[in-house]
Amino acid sequence: MLRSLWTSASGMIAQQTHLDVVTHNLANVNTQGYKKRRADFEDLLYQIYREPGAPIEGGSVVPTGVQVGLGTRVTATPSFMVEGNYQITDGPLDWAIDGENAYFQVTMPDGSIGYTRSGSWQMDNEGQIVSEDGLLLEPAITVPNEAESIQLSPSGVVSVRIAGETELQEIGQIELARFVNPSGLRAVGDRLFVETSASGEPIVGVPGEDGMPQLRQNVVEMSNVQVVEEMVEMIFAQRAYEANSKGIQTADDLLRIANGLKR
Repeated sequence: MLRSLWTSASGMIAQQTHLDVVTHNLANVNTQGYKKRRADFEDLLYQIYREPGAPIEGGSVVPTGVQVGLGTRVTATPSFMVEGNYQITDGPLDWAIDGENAYFQVTMPDGSIGYTRSGSWQMDNEGQIVSEDGLLLEPAITVPNEAESIQLSPSGVVSVRIAGETELQEIGQIELARFVNPSGLRAVGDRLFVETSASGEPIVGVPGEDGMPQLRQNVVEMSNVQVVEEMVEMIFAQRAYEANSKGIQTADDLLRIANGLKR
């Protein structure tokens, strides 16, 4: 009975983590470029009371054996890197990646490179294109003060129209990064990911070439969280939590009965 107490407790702990993941998804339903996560579970150790295949009398063997598990735990919370819904805007610096497994690059405060799907950009006081958190777009692009409008081509070429001129002037080229295993990226908050040994090194390229998706202007990518799916997952987590709590209550009742036995 003590084993059942700890087994049910492991289930409650795992379902609490499950609920944490679901509520985090729901909290970010309107976060640009957010990618939903899922809680994956695995069973824990088994106590073997009778080995499967153990010989018995008559030259036969035990077909299944006796194996009692010791509960569960969350083993991974992978991200789903599918595209989110697109939202049309009037912002000339609102850009979206038209495809999966590709990321804008930004320069982090420590000089390293971060990766994001959020394409809502701004200009700082020097005309440099930066994220909403002030991180420089990589490669850096600076918009001239005399620019009247900004144009982004599907291939990532950024051009401006200068006052008094008829031709567009190119000021930079967007480069995207993709990964062999994008689910292996480490989320660091602020809609940013960083490279890990699990994700592999970034493969950098120009939009529309060598398998890279193209870009869209006046569009932002929203979260790929589906509220209905998360609400269903929340119900699953709640019911599983309740079922495990019932296991603890039942084990406690059995212990109470055993303690109440009299000679």
